[in-house]
Amino acid sequence: MRFFSFVCLAIVAWLAMAPFADAASKLDDPYTNEGETQTFVVNSDGSFTKTDTMTLRVNNEAGVSRVAQQYIWFNREMADIEILEAYTMGADGVRHDVQPDQIRDVQEARSFEAPTFQDIQEKVIVFPAVEPGARVHLSYRKTQRVPIVPNAFTDFTPPDLAPTRNFHLIYDLPVDKPLYADARGFTVLPPVTKNGRTRYEYTYDKAHFARIERGSVSYVSYGDRLMVSTFPDYAAFAASYRDSAIDPTAKDPAVIRLAKSLTAHDSTPRAKAKTLYDWVRRSVRYVAINVGRGAVVPHRVTSILSDRYGDCKDHVALYGALLDAAGIRNEPALISNGTVYTLPDVPGYGVINHIITWLPDLQTYADSTASNVEFGFLPSTDMNRPTLLVNSGTLAHTPATASMTRRTDLTINVTPDGSASFTYRIDATGWSAEQGRAMLRTQTPSQREDSIQAELRNANLRGSATLITNDLAATDGPLIILMKGEIESLVVPGTAASIPALTSFAGGFDADARYWLGERKRTQPFVCRNLELHERARIALPSNFRVLDMPESAQTQTRYLDFRSQYAFDAKSNVLTLTRDGSTHFDSEVCTPEEFALMRPGMEAIGRDARAEVIVRSTLVEQSNVASETP
Repeated sequence: MRFFSFVCLAIVAWLAMAPFADAASKLDDPYTNEGETQTFVVNSDGSFTKTDTMTLRVNNEAGVSRVAQQYIWFNREMADIEILEAYTMGADGVRHDVQPDQIRDVQEARSFEAPTFQDIQEKVIVFPAVEPGARVHLSYRKTQRVPIVPNAFTDFTPPDLAPTRNFHLIYDLPVDKPLYADARGFTVLPPVTKNGRTRYEYTYDKAHFARIERGSVSYVSYGDRLMVSTFPDYAAFAASYRDSAIDPTAKDPAVIRLAKSLTAHDSTPRAKAKTLYDWVRRSVRYVAINVGRGAVVPHRVTSILSDRYGDCKDHVALYGALLDAAGIRNEPALISNGTVYTLPDVPGYGVINHIITWLPDLQTYADSTASNVEFGFLPSTDMNRPTLLVNSGTLAHTPATASMTRRTDLTINVTPDGSASFTYRIDATGWSAEQGRAMLRTQTPSQREDSIQAELRNANLRGSATLITNDLAATDGPLIILMKGEIESLVVPGTAASIPALTSFAGGFDADARYWLGERKRTQPFVCRNLELHERARIALPSNFRVLDMPESAQTQTRYLDFRSQYAFDAKSNVLTLTRDGSTHFDSEVCTPEEFALMRPGMEAIGRDARAEVIVRSTLVEQSNVASETP
């Protein structure tokens, strides 16, 4: 089993990998951790030596790729890695030692599709002769010469969701440096004090991990995890970040001039905060600079302003300095990013991996690294989770829910040969509007065409279209999109056939029902965002078409959602009208398995309605008559 702890404020790799773990049964598990011991000997200044010895058994072919390479993270300016022993024991009992040229240092892959300047590397050990039934053995020593946080130590251990036997974590610290722990799922052994040091030990055994369900939050939000820390509480942890972030350049005249210039025409604190937020999110690129302690310490505000790039810490530092210059109170807020919605009882980097801004007088959080998020909203990866306010050292919470409304109008004019022309209008307000605007602002013409084709494919249609929008330079307000185009072979003429009862293309009731019903039964908390949808459609049929059957109107109302659909046909004009209206009423961005059981009947009703079809019969029309009979 490979546990790893990243001490930085970038999103850690296991958050991205966790949803792909699968362990349907012991025989299906790619590999088994048959034994591992990690021993940390921690010094008073926070530096430490870690020795890790593990044996992994490859159970099947899927396990080969997961076991055959092992990766050890380290900061080359602050730590050293020494491989003590590495070999493969084949299923036939033959030992194959790892050779020196099979051990390499590589730069970590960039994150967020953004460049990363760092001295963080991974030592990669490539094991030979790995096949089902083989065992990989690795022993190494990591010497952290320079502590990430001076005079402090933290370590976070999430399971990697593989069968685990005989896993031991040992922490050896000076007796005057007590270790605090949140050991959910781990067995805690009594600490032993001897010769001025205290030894803390934790064990872990688990034979089976359930499959991570679609849309489920990160496993460590609800499952096993071990966080150990020399910080007695979150207030002390906040103080360590606050002290390290002190920056005399935050009051530089250039910063003050910029803030005054940008907000010269704003009459309220909220307007000023929004103007400064929009400038930072659209003018300062996300670039991580993790050199030395740069993973946990922001850079100088003057440097960030000059370079016009930085990571989350740098964004918060610059935005905070601009807010200070405009007289608006603000405070950094440390949080967990991704789908980790809970914090352990003791603080430390690993779960806390991101930082945003809290504006107390406006009762608003802001994350300027989210360049596609309007002021007053947060990206979904920041919603509904605890925050640690750095200045006050207190725990708070980001908003539990956010609003989004989407209205669509679709008009389809079917021609006698079964093809059609259409006009499609989308009005979006709330958190989704600026996200759509930002995407459209940065699209190339070819990417715009790809988006149009994706919209059509989502509805199982082929065709072409043009797209126009309202002002994409706006930073708030509704987003309006108008698509006009042609559809090839919407319906086959000359026989009884079906026309999908479309009221929208991508992103409507059909897409949401597919997500909600991605699991028949849920045992894990899952992400559920509130939305309000209003969809209208008009399908005009030519004279050679007649309607044989159409869906019945539907209605469902539960504690968590409301939905109504209506279908009408005007035989005189040969026009179908279809409407769907619905909204969800979740209390938070995370729903429980019990809530899913209650909401599922309503979701299934919406799913059935979204798949409804209109049955028509048509006669063939000679090509020469098509133009004259087109409505």
